Amino acid sequence: MSLKIGFIGAGQMATALSRGFVASPEADVGPTISFFDPSPEACANFSESISAATLLADAAQVVATADIVFLAVKPQILPAVLDSIAAAVTTDVLLVSIAAGVTLDVICGRTGSDRVIRVMPNTPCLVGKAATAFSPAQGATATDCAAVQNLLDSVGITYQLPEQCLDAVTGLSGSGPAYIYTIVQALCGGGVAMGLPEDVALQLAAQTAIGAAEMILQTGLPPQQLIDQVTSPGGTTLAGLKVMHDEEISATIIKAVQAATNRSIELGKS
Repeated sequence: MSLKIGFIGAGQMATALSRGFVASPEADVGPTISFFDPSPEACANFSESISAATLLADAAQVVATADIVFLAVKPQILPAVLDSIAAAVTTDVLLVSIAAGVTLDVICGRTGSDRVIRVMPNTPCLVGKAATAFSPAQGATATDCAAVQNLLDSVGITYQLPEQCLDAVTGLSGSGPAYIYTIVQALCGGGVAMGLPEDVALQLAAQTAIGAAEMILQTGLPPQQLIDQVTSPGGTTLAGLKVMHDEEISATIIKAVQAATNRSIELGKS
């Protein structure tokens, strides 16, 4: 029997997750996806992407009809959404929040349920390459965790971590795709500046990013060892790496992860 999956919020992440679930042969979801969003535009886009999804009248109805409800709204409005569904929440439904920074204590306190799991996914779930972490509240059972792990594993890799790690996950993999896109865009720009056609430069840059990431995942070697394998004394790679070192690119990326992590912490306090 397929799980009944509900989404409160029908933005980009909800669309990416639901499309990934439906497309994956491993996720036992089938066509049973319902959703609600107050934005007609968001609803139209979600319906266009997930043709079998059912638009319901309000958030409370999503809670009343689903086995697992993904809370896919911005962290600033999640408390109000939780208040609006509290009367409909029972122990029959598992709540899964993907809102950055909003703690399990807040979600449990406002809904009166501790059958809750907090998740930090990222948008590559749309192409089956997500990097996700989750943390359960006390009322979430081992079966609940396994169900969520199965769903998330169907669109990438997943780790169960203590909740205190989730802000760092937000700063790293949650926001990380934007950092990688920035690097790919810059690589493309460098290629164009040196005479390559833009379309070719972009494909080469993107494929290089994919290949480098796969080398890390498949070989299990530390990045520095792989860097050393590419770098010859007096060679081209060393010339490029010297510029990156002089411009403190690595330190800048570390600071970006720290800034995003700190913002996630701030969102949890607001």
